[in-house]
Amino acid sequence: MVASRNSLSTDLLTRVGAFLAPRLRPDEPLWAGLSGGCDSVVLLHLLSRLRLGNVSAIHVHHGLSPNADAWAEFCVTYCERLGIPLTIRHVTVDLSSGMGSEAAARAARYAAFAECSSGCLVLAQHRGDQAETVLFNLLRGTGVTGAAGMPVERRFGHLSLLRPLLDVSRAEIESYASAQGLAWINDESNADTTLTRNFLRHEALTSISQRFPAAEASLAQAAGHFAEAAGLLDELAADDWLQVAEGDVALMAALRRLSLPRLKNLLRHRLRCLGWQVPVASRLEEFARQLRSAAPDRHPELVLPDGKMRVARGRLHWLSEK
Repeated sequence: MVASRNSLSTDLLTRVGAFLAPRLRPDEPLWAGLSGGCDSVVLLHLLSRLRLGNVSAIHVHHGLSPNADAWAEFCVTYCERLGIPLTIRHVTVDLSSGMGSEAAARAARYAAFAECSSGCLVLAQHRGDQAETVLFNLLRGTGVTGAAGMPVERRFGHLSLLRPLLDVSRAEIESYASAQGLAWINDESNADTTLTRNFLRHEALTSISQRFPAAEASLAQAAGHFAEAAGLLDELAADDWLQVAEGDVALMAALRRLSLPRLKNLLRHRLRCLGWQVPVASRLEEFARQLRSAAPDRHPELVLPDGKMRVARGRLHWLSEK
């Protein structure tokens, strides 16, 4: 049994090392998100064993739990033990935003992560988290990009965001923690099934897995297929943009030659390239239909949080509010 645990620990270390090696540049800062939970504790332990250098941890103090100060202290002690610098960022979660507490906390957390200096940010989401994300997005009626779940790697402002544990199961992570004698904190809110993600994890996926034992792995695998499809749609949109673009605007005559699905795909792609929030599917489709059918004297416009898309003088403009 001891040999088996040691083998698992070595395997996980090798996998994470192989994932990171081609993605890191020498002397580049490497930030690791550390909540104090099992997943992030294991990830930071792996980074410490890999001796990558320039590793720092960042803990986001949301202030939502009466135990939040104790969690921060745990992270301080753990990082001191590993000899890894720790930054603690206190955030205010806007619970009046209408986003829900989970989404609002996530937004505050990622805003704190974005304040890290240039380099790489590594987060500890694993295969179970990916399965939950895919299921959650599908139940919301997501498109291909949402069905792809969390990308294993993406740009995040001036950082490169990496998820080296995304193909690792929760059981493997817990086995590693046990083999290494690691301690971690338990967030009491993780047991609250009135929160959507907890409901999916503890009830929906548990029930599904009783009938489909490989459900978690299958959903994560499906995410990879959707990611490939999303990549192809991005390539198609990039080609279409070359055909319709005049500088940073689009010619209406050229846009109208695109089919409705291709036009919607191009609009979504352009908004993502600009870093704008993509509207819900119904609003985007209605605007695309207006673009295809509007008379020359009409000027369709779609107002978004980041700016507006507006037709003027035969061209579609993206007018930023910033």
